[in-house]
Amino acid sequence: MESFRDYEKSDAVKNHYRKSRENQSTDHVLRMKSKYSKPSLKMSWSCIFYSLSSYIDVSDPDIDLPNVVHLYQTAEQLRKDGKPDWMQVVGFIHDIGKCIYLRGCNEDGTSVAEQWSIVGDTFVTGHPLPPSAVLQEYNSTSEQSIYEEGCGLRNCLVSYGHDEYLYNALKRYDLPEEALYIIRFHSLYPWHSGGDYKELEDDYDRFMKPYVQDFNKYDLYTKQNAVYTEEQLSEMWKYYSNLIYKFLPAEIEL
Repeated sequence: MESFRDYEKSDAVKNHYRKSRENQSTDHVLRMKSKYSKPSLKMSWSCIFYSLSSYIDVSDPDIDLPNVVHLYQTAEQLRKDGKPDWMQVVGFIHDIGKCIYLRGCNEDGTSVAEQWSIVGDTFVTGHPLPPSAVLQEYNSTSEQSIYEEGCGLRNCLVSYGHDEYLYNALKRYDLPEEALYIIRFHSLYPWHSGGDYKELEDDYDRFMKPYVQDFNKYDLYTKQNAVYTEEQLSEMWKYYSNLIYKFLPAEIEL
């Protein structure tokens, strides 16, 4: 839909992507994976969602409400369309990795003030930026790829953000592989929506891609600047918190 993902209408969004392109390198990704791979927070689901109740994603040109509203909107449409329980759970939790700001800092781009290593479309570092990546004017490099053809996306260094942070935290729990894959790559728009990075795909990526593309319809097109009533929030919280416990414990390590 043309009304979504208009990155030219916000200077804050464009500034965010400029910083991301300037700072996200293979070295940065490796540092972030090392720094944040070991959990240091143990949080209940209510605490996690409370931490996102005032967090606004600076990279999102479509909605300016706290991120927790987007999670409800995504999950609710999946629920209405009769998607399986595990996908409804993914819709409800796919962005909670943004609570990395509780551990983060400005220098890493992992704070509320500096979000360039938390949010926004991701891209493969150590590889030429593809044609479908947004705001191409902020790509000043023409680097050669460090990857072999068909190496698989899970073997690439994708720019660091809430996707990788949450994937790393949840991979120890009992979620379907499809759920973990969606969580890890749902922000890699040049791949799942732009048709790029096919040279890096392997059979596993090609098998998983339709799941990510199906999920993306709910992640993107359910966004609206509308708030829920307290009664609606109470009902939804009861439903989704119970659903989460089918796959995940009452507290998780992040």
